[in-house]
Amino acid sequence: MIPYTLLYILVLVLIILIASIRILREYERAVVFTLGRFTGVKGPGLILIIPFVQQTVRVDLRTIVLDVPTQDVISHDNVSVHVNAVVYFRVIDPEKAIIQVENFHNATSQLAQTTLRSVLGGHELDEMLSEREKLNIDIQSILDKQTDIWGIKISNVEIKHIDLDESMIRAIAKQAEAERERRAKVINAKGELEASKNLLEAANVISQNPQAIQLRYLQTLSDISSDKTNTVIFPFPSDLTSLLKGK
Repeated sequence: MIPYTLLYILVLVLIILIASIRILREYERAVVFTLGRFTGVKGPGLILIIPFVQQTVRVDLRTIVLDVPTQDVISHDNVSVHVNAVVYFRVIDPEKAIIQVENFHNATSQLAQTTLRSVLGGHELDEMLSEREKLNIDIQSILDKQTDIWGIKISNVEIKHIDLDESMIRAIAKQAEAERERRAKVINAKGELEASKNLLEAANVISQNPQAIQLRYLQTLSDISSDKTNTVIFPFPSDLTSLLKGK
């Protein structure tokens, strides 16, 4: 029979062995602390630690999708809008992500909210609506620079929605309608200008040959004539009028 003392020792060794085993997935890393001091990053796969002497903190290296809550933003032209966005980031340095900041996920979320408000607050409403891609790049650049000391890489930022008040939507609709009317008037004016130039050229051509005006009269008659009318329209030569006055 195995003595009880040896049995206790074997059980204790088995418990310590089980407590010292850590299995990390391919996308995980373990930040190891020995008696409170950082001693390295281990993983993935099977790793061994000293129980009660070493502690580990698991870090996920996969891309994290962070939904930035809706923010109330006052644009540069004093328009109130509600904006929300999404931020994609991942940990590239587990040591910095654990040691340099208490909670890198919450810290990135708070930083994204303040950066979103500060960047959009420096632009006018028209820029927010028409230059969204540029704003995404600006926000990403600022976030990536500030989170670099935390071992975090901001891979992408996307502004999802820019919500306006109902009154502002009506004002924008009126502005768009006025812009369309302005363009229509400009196009109409250009058409009148081109028509006047063509009429002037036609008048110059007709003045060189008086018989051309008679042909134009006949063409006009064919254009205005109809099968349902009994009225006969015939051009009265201006020369004949002069002769009648002379008599």
